[in-house]
Parts: sequence; C-alpha cells; structure tokens
Amino acid sequence: MAPALLLLSLAAVFTTVAPAKVCGRPRVSDGVDVSSMKRVFEIGEDVTLSCEQGYLPSTATPPRITCTATGEWTPANLACSPRMCQIPRPLQPFAKGRTEAPFKSVLNFSCDDGYVMVGANESRCLHDGTWSHPPPLCKGVNCPLPKPPREGRIVHDKAVTGTSTIYGQGWTYECNPPKAPSYERGSCMADGSATEPPVCRDVSCSIPPRIANGVITFAVMRQRGYKEKVKYSCLEHYTLEGEAEIQCQNTGNWSSLPVCRAPCEVGIKRGRIFYNGRKIWIEDLTPNRVLHGEHVAFYCKNKAEKCGYPVASTCNDGNLPIPDCYERESMPAGQALLKTGPVD
Repeated sequence: MAPALLLLSLAAVFTTVAPAKVCGRPRVSDGVDVSSMKRVFEIGEDVTLSCEQGYLPSTATPPRITCTATGEWTPANLACSPRMCQIPRPLQPFAKGRTEAPFKSVLNFSCDDGYVMVGANESRCLHDGTWSHPPPLCKGVNCPLPKPPREGRIVHDKAVTGTSTIYGQGWTYECNPPKAPSYERGSCMADGSATEPPVCRDVSCSIPPRIANGVITFAVMRQRGYKEKVKYSCLEHYTLEGEAEIQCQNTGNWSSLPVCRAPCEVGIKRGRIFYNGRKIWIEDLTPNRVLHGEHVAFYCKNKAEKCGYPVASTCNDGNLPIPDCYERESMPAGQALLKTGPVD
C-alpha cells in the first residue's frame, strides 16, 4: 500500500503551490515599436517604449512601463504620429488642396492622352519626411512631319523645325485651285501618328439659295467653286442674324445661311413705353416699329402702392409679347372720335 500513499502526498504538494503571474506583450497604440519586445514578461520587468521609424513621439523622454503583480502593465503615456511629407505645390490642386501627406502615403501619377511619362509613376512618403521619387514630367508625343496632298501643300498652325511635330499641333491642307481637299484639317495624334493626306478633287456648289426677306448683293446667279463667297443683306427694318457671307465648302455645300428677322409692332393703343432710352407715348412712336432684338419696357400698375413699374419685353422675329401685368386701357369714345375725325 505504500506506493499509493506516496502518490497522494505528491498531489497534495502540487495543489498548494500557486503559479506566478506574468504579463503578455503590452497593448500599445499605432506607431509604437513592438518589434523587439518579448511575448512574456516577469513581474517587475520594465519596458521602454519608443516609436517606429517614420513616427514622432508625443513626449520628449521615452516613457517606461512596468509589469505589475496583477499581470497588468502600468499606463503607457505615449502616442506616435506619422511624419508628414510636403506635397509639391503643383500637385496640391489634385490632392484636393491638401499640403501634406502622412508616412507611407503613395502618390500615383498619370499623363493625359498624347503625353508620355518621364520618371516614376508613383512616389512614397518615406520615414524621414521625403518622397521616394520626384514628380515625373509629361512630355508630348512626337509625330513625324505630315505628308502634303499630291496636288497641294500644308500650312502649319505654328512654325515647325526639324523632322517632327508634337501632339496637339495642327495644320491645314490646301489644294491647287480649283481643287478642294477631301478634308481640310490634320493634326499630330495621341498615338504618335500624323493625319494621312487628303485627296484633292474638283468641287462646286449649287447656285446660292435665296433667303426670306433678304437679297444676295452684287452676285451673278451661277454655280460657285471651292472657297468662293457670296454676301447677303436684309430688306429695310429686317435684322440679319448669322454670317452675312457664305462660302462654298470642300463638301460641295454652302456654309450656314443667315436669317432675316422681322421687326415688331408694339401692340397697344394707349399708354407709355420706354424705348431707346426715352419714355414716350405709344402715339409718338412713328412708325410703330421696333427691330428684332430690341427691348421695350411697358409700365404696369402696382395698385397697392399706387405706382407704376417697368417690365421689359424683347422683339423676337416679329413677336413682341405684352407683359401679363400690363392693363390695356380702353380709349374713351370722344377721344376716339377726335383721333379719327368727325362721324357722318
């Protein structure tokens, strides 16, 4: 029976010994360096806290924390804030006005169509507050000089030198008269190619069309060749809207025709208006006519305040709206007789 008693006594010894408390790795805020810390600490052990590379401490002296008998750490009075990198001034509008970016931020760069990037396409904010790469340059794509049409020439918008031009630069194709190019404009394109030259061909436009209330000035009614022009004018009191001259285009069509807009009659029998900088009675507007686009102010009544106020209206191609607030006054019969003469 002795072995059994020995086992029981050993069990009693083990149950009377309490295990020692320890502290696990302390919980700290973002940016505090825990890379060199152990996973378990004994009671009474101290740890000096510091910030990771790229972060700034909130205190000048590194704080120490201690593992207490309860297995808890004393309070950690340290906050680590990331270093900031200054965003280059030309890029600040793209960063929504921000002037700084925190450590580990990444700037991604791209160029518009027609431009190639010279430099890195991204830059990272480093631990020392500098960027890993400077902003790149966006350089315009180069195109070979364009070829002229077989029976014509090229007129560049800007003078060119050398054997190439850059993205966005344009030119006009011209053909030897009386021929016209199948298209007139060319440019250096985003893919680095220049517009292919057009074909020079014979083009003519039909007899210039007539326009309502207008005439063609000093022109023989015949077909016209490419780039030939005719000019229009309007009848008296009509207003020309659009370009007075039209031109025969390379498509064989005329450019947009102008329009002659009609004058307006002021449609009231009695009252005052404000027109051409003067306040006049409608009877004194002779002839009763305002031109297209001109303004006329009618006087409406404010019955509550017992006063009048002007409301403007605009003549639009023969139509001059009367403001809704304007009260049309009926003319007394006696005055009407006086105006029109005696009645038999």
